[in-house]
Amino acid sequence: MKKLVFICSLAVTILFTACTQETQNKMGRSIQNWTGTNGVLDIYMGEKLVQRFIKIDKLSTADATQGEGSRNYRYGYGYLDLNFNYKVDEGEKKLYFEISEYSTPYIFYENPGIAQP
Repeated sequence: MKKLVFICSLAVTILFTACTQETQNKMGRSIQNWTGTNGVLDIYMGEKLVQRFIKIDKLSTADATQGEGSRNYRYGYGYLDLNFNYKVDEGEKKLYFEISEYSTPYIFYENPGIAQP
């Protein structure tokens, strides 16, 4: 049994060291997307915060329908935090959103835990 565990551990170690850094990053992102995060998306107009989405599982980049590459926007689902208090209040609904990768100033981060029940 110990020999089997050692062989499996060795195989996993060799697999990860043989992968490029980009491949390892993709694996890490897919694991994170699968487990989800408690993301927050702040959208700014100049220096002013104008919208906040909370409880975002992941922020995805749209893939091209033809050819390779990605489109120039990101999308996701989250609750529109109308009063910017980091929690879902009555009347705040889950929405689909899209943001431009080039012209929308935004910050995406994990919820710092402020005012969570």
